[in-house]
Amino acid sequence: MKHIRNIAGMLGFFALAGSLLIGCSPSASQATTTPTHAQETTSTSGSTASQKSLTRPYTDYLGHAGNIPVSPARIIYSGETFGDMLALGVKPIGGFGYANQIFEDQLHDVENVGFPINLEKVLELQPDLIINANTEEKEYEQLAKIAPTVIFDTFAPLEERMTQLGDMIGKPEAATKWLADYKLKSEEMWKKLKESSIMKEGETASVFTYYPGDRLFVMARTGLSQVLYDTNGFKPTAPIAEILDAQKGFELISVERLPEIAGDRIFILNTASEEAKKSTQELLKSRIWKDLPAVKNGYVYFIDIEKSSSDATTREWLLQKIPEILAK
Repeated sequence: MKHIRNIAGMLGFFALAGSLLIGCSPSASQATTTPTHAQETTSTSGSTASQKSLTRPYTDYLGHAGNIPVSPARIIYSGETFGDMLALGVKPIGGFGYANQIFEDQLHDVENVGFPINLEKVLELQPDLIINANTEEKEYEQLAKIAPTVIFDTFAPLEERMTQLGDMIGKPEAATKWLADYKLKSEEMWKKLKESSIMKEGETASVFTYYPGDRLFVMARTGLSQVLYDTNGFKPTAPIAEILDAQKGFELISVERLPEIAGDRIFILNTASEEAKKSTQELLKSRIWKDLPAVKNGYVYFIDIEKSSSDATTREWLLQKIPEILAK
């Protein structure tokens, strides 16, 4: 099914055209590879035309089978979790716009291939591997004519994504190390927050945002909420737990449902949309909002939506930022 994309890579759940599609995707664990069957193929680009590079069979999670480089050097990553690649120590040569992301300063030499992806730009960059989040079959077929192309499930859980990417780009050890380091940092962060009494065991939390205009969403399996609902972190309220169990990234709700959905702590994601800003301000003035326990207790926090992405680099940054936010 079609995923939701955003050219700013905000959270990976808002469509570029402003439409919103809610759904779940197949598991990234369906991607398969058989590296023991690596073979040699002849490169046909530029000065490397006479050189040989190792390739291996790979099948992506949608079932597309083909050969990919064992050690790709010119990768285009068209997806909202671009920070996953950076966390593995790899900077793709192309991606779509990532304005205001926490890793924006690292992208000055990364070409913007656009969304929808610009085929001429892709051809110009001469990639040896294209990793694309868009599941449209027509686009896949067009890209596959340019270079080996893999459709990647950017909505899969962090551990699945990093493991899959590490395998795909020939850096499985880097993925294993990053995941181990992240787990340790996460455990230490939650432990310190509880030891310092900044948070209590069993406290609940909820994340909300308006986008676009007057549509209010509660976040579940995406961005900041994925960090908050760590095994050692905050608990979801019962309604949010149901959304999580349904494997949804978020759900559209009415303001009237806030009393039953809001947790002991409330996080509001600020957006650049003027209409959304207006709706947020109207909410903050409402009686329903002012009567929420979290509001009365001063446990409301604001963070820019661009800083609440699901990618690995942002997730790691949030481990540093969350204690600062809660301590305010």
